[in-house]
Amino acid sequence: MTPEELSSTIVDVLTALVAQGAVTLPDGAPTTVTVERPRQKGHGDYATNVALQLSKKAGMNPREFAGLLAAGLEASAGIAAVEIAGPGFLNITVEAGAQGAVAGQIVAAGAAYGETATLAGQRINVEFISANPTGPLHLGHTRWAVLGDAIGRVLAAAGAEVTREFYINDRGVQMNKFAASIIAAALGEPTPEDGYAGAYIDDLAKAVEAASPGIFDLPADERVIAVRAKGYEIQLQEQQEQLAGFNTHFDVWFSELSLHEEGQETGGVPNTLVRLKDLGHVYEEGGALWMRTTDFGDDKDRVLIKSDGELTYFASDTAYYLNKRARGFDHCIYLLGADHHGYVGRLKAMAACVGDDPAQTLDVLIGQLVKILRDGEELKLSKRAGTIVTLNELAEEIGVDALRYSLARYPADSPLVLDVAEITKASNDNPVYYVQYAHARTCRMKANAADLGMSIDAARVAFDPALLDHERDGDLVRALAEYPRVVAAAAELREPHRVARYLEDTASVFNRWYDTKECRMLPQGDEPVRPANLARLVLVEATQTVIANGLGLLGVSAPERM
Repeated sequence: MTPEELSSTIVDVLTALVAQGAVTLPDGAPTTVTVERPRQKGHGDYATNVALQLSKKAGMNPREFAGLLAAGLEASAGIAAVEIAGPGFLNITVEAGAQGAVAGQIVAAGAAYGETATLAGQRINVEFISANPTGPLHLGHTRWAVLGDAIGRVLAAAGAEVTREFYINDRGVQMNKFAASIIAAALGEPTPEDGYAGAYIDDLAKAVEAASPGIFDLPADERVIAVRAKGYEIQLQEQQEQLAGFNTHFDVWFSELSLHEEGQETGGVPNTLVRLKDLGHVYEEGGALWMRTTDFGDDKDRVLIKSDGELTYFASDTAYYLNKRARGFDHCIYLLGADHHGYVGRLKAMAACVGDDPAQTLDVLIGQLVKILRDGEELKLSKRAGTIVTLNELAEEIGVDALRYSLARYPADSPLVLDVAEITKASNDNPVYYVQYAHARTCRMKANAADLGMSIDAARVAFDPALLDHERDGDLVRALAEYPRVVAAAAELREPHRVARYLEDTASVFNRWYDTKECRMLPQGDEPVRPANLARLVLVEATQTVIANGLGLLGVSAPERM
């Protein structure tokens, strides 16, 4: 019996009590009831405080209300016992068969186990990397590459229609500096002031020449335009390949420059300015055009067009938000770095200025910095880029799985220091190793079972959930049953670290089960294969399914061997 099924059973009992006139609830029985796993052993399998919540509405003493509910639950299928505790808490013990049936449900669902419809019907845009196409992605992008991707995965698992979007900062003077740096490298000249340096620029100059022979012989003005375009194309492709190798995938690569192109009808800057003027939220002062964001809680109004006629980044930000809304997204999620903390208020005010309720259409998540230590020293310099540590270098040194998991298991707003030696060691002290090893153990157990002629298909046919009657069996089944609720919470709160921490706890429960001799899956010595062995094979398959599904939400592999 899953928590959701138990909640439904409690609702049915409440509904029956109301229909019988035993309980009077002005608003009728609730549609859902919260049930939780007790923290202390001996308090049943699940607990609920619904009697305390509803007794006042019913005009009854909480324990009296709880007594009626307990009697109805004890008569329900799958409930072994109900205890009234304290002022009216209900501690519920589920029959072994009803509890064990969850293992069969997990195996039947397979890769779909954990998916819910809690966010069904919502179209959500997750923008989680905004980078200049002027160099390789680096440590500063790595945390968002993991968290943004994982947030997209948990949102999709909760039923939302998700678009993962990369915002390309391809407008501005940095693109001309980029072109000038490539040209200088190709001609053997010094790097221009405020230009881009590093071995990657030399490599890029060679790649541009190889892709467009003679490009550096063009007249100066033509050369800048041509090199800028080709260098942009090559560098952007490299960023895309970097992220693909890091198991991070985007549905849309959106060009900032496109917002300023003529004929842009879905949220371009010119149309945005017209719309803001029509809504009455802009004004002119000092030769500049301002948005009156202080009307909606911002600490100061924001400039859209400077006195010299130059458009600000905030003008692009506003147009980009409207572009997303015009594409049909109900909700826009932004993942920004620690240095963008001031953007929270201005983006919410901006959404309000264009007529939206930011509480309904906008989330801004601020991430803190990450430091990577090697031998006690912070990694700061790159062999290739000169001044940054690239994503590729980190992935090569640490490994994609170890790096992704280590970044995903912490909330975005917590500063993070990771030690290379700690997150790469093959030890149970290393969380990613601990969880992956639990998965590999289930694979080995299934292989050993197959050697004895025990197939999962036959085990499913013969599965008797009532045979999962040991205390450790119940602990493991209940842990596995929690997975859908964890995924739903991770999606609702935009906190994929909840999945990682759940996997670690569940791996621990599984290992305790594995070490309990009364729960052995394989027959010992010359013992025949008994129904209990097959039941526990199903439980192992269910455990493998949950761990693999959870690791998949984090973009981490589930190895069969370690």
